[in-house]
Amino acid sequence: MTDCVITEGAVVTPSEVLDPGYVAVSDGRITAVGPGRPPDALVGQASVIEGGGRWVVPGFIDVHVHGGDGAQVNGDSIGEVVASIATIARFHARHGTTSLLATAVSDTSRRLETTVEGVAEFMRVGGGGARVLGTHLEGPWLARAKMGAQNPATLRDPSLDELRRLLEAGKGSVRLVTIAPELPSAPELVAAAVAEGVRVAVGHTDATYEQVVAAFDAGASHATHLFNAMAPLHHRRPGPVAAALLDERVTLELLADLAHVHPAVLELVFRLAPGRVAAVSDAVQVAGLEPGNYELGGIEVRLEGSRVSLAGDPATLAGSALTMDRALRNLVEVAGLGVPEAVRAASTTPAAVTGMHDIGVIRVGAVADLALLGDDFRCEATMVGGHLIPPGA
Repeated sequence: MTDCVITEGAVVTPSEVLDPGYVAVSDGRITAVGPGRPPDALVGQASVIEGGGRWVVPGFIDVHVHGGDGAQVNGDSIGEVVASIATIARFHARHGTTSLLATAVSDTSRRLETTVEGVAEFMRVGGGGARVLGTHLEGPWLARAKMGAQNPATLRDPSLDELRRLLEAGKGSVRLVTIAPELPSAPELVAAAVAEGVRVAVGHTDATYEQVVAAFDAGASHATHLFNAMAPLHHRRPGPVAAALLDERVTLELLADLAHVHPAVLELVFRLAPGRVAAVSDAVQVAGLEPGNYELGGIEVRLEGSRVSLAGDPATLAGSALTMDRALRNLVEVAGLGVPEAVRAASTTPAAVTGMHDIGVIRVGAVADLALLGDDFRCEATMVGGHLIPPGA
């Protein structure tokens, strides 16, 4: 029995754009995709959602999101974390995100353990909005020289014991860890995390090219917000950027808020590493709020327009207020990408980062995670597992 059919949309599939096209959904899965109008037999059994020429894309997957709508991932109690993630998941779902990794900033050992426990509990009980696939630990094993907006009081050297405690507290929910590979014991931590099935990213690092290559050879396979909080590309000191661009095993986060990375550089990376870019929001709790001063990980930040920076150091960016529908628009309208290429970066490639292969794509059998976007790529409706989430829900 077909639950619903989206008709008359511009449907972005892995191989082509069906304009007009249709998508049929039943029991939370995509059951049919095709050009033109759907067969009468499908329409007769289903509720119909008129696409009206809107873009129909696979739901966005954000592997780097700290917060939104006033809530942030880190917390003092499991209950606080669960409540915060519920707010974050609902907020980002309104902007087309259907799955995310709840991303924790550097913190005390106790608060980090509580945070990953809270993420695991939210995954167990649910709470509506975007699906939470696990935790991304962006810290505490980061370089002070490239700490960005991380709290320096919470940075420390890698510890296998701490990694073990966090993995135990997370009950299998820790999916991604960002580390500076030049730190003491970093190679051992990379190997231990990978052996436990955790993906490791290089980020917030002042490492040399050779140190980053060694980390990739040890099993790291992702670069956290490429260019940002890492040594820049230099013709005699190629550093992390060159190492990541050259290694086809590595996926590359890009922040497409137009403040962190220039549009020309966004375009350049897509040309150099096709199919390896994962667009991320790096959204903090100020996403969706009015301009003003707020607290992030014990540090005061300021939101001005769409730009988030340290209140005491406006030159240092502090995450973003980006949503994924805005990121897609920036990639298409400013960086000049085609819609299918931008969708791949916002949905399909980050699905692979999480190890999920039945989300982030419109094809028969995939999970019915979809976003309907207007002409300006603003999300007008989101479907998570076949359940429609209208804007404002």
